[in-house]
Amino acid sequence: MRPLQISAETAQKLAQALDVPIEQVMHLPQHILIQKLVEIERKEADESKK
Repeated sequence: MRPLQISAETAQKLAQALDVPIEQVMHLPQHILIQKLVEIERKEADESKK
């Protein structure tokens, strides 16, 4: 499986949010990565509304 085509900033944000090494984020299956991105965006949107 080849690494995901995401920006370094996105990879760092995901690694921090998921509390995993950045190398692990780069090798997540794409469908899981998208699901995690959606969860993070929803959480940030909820926090910004408060």
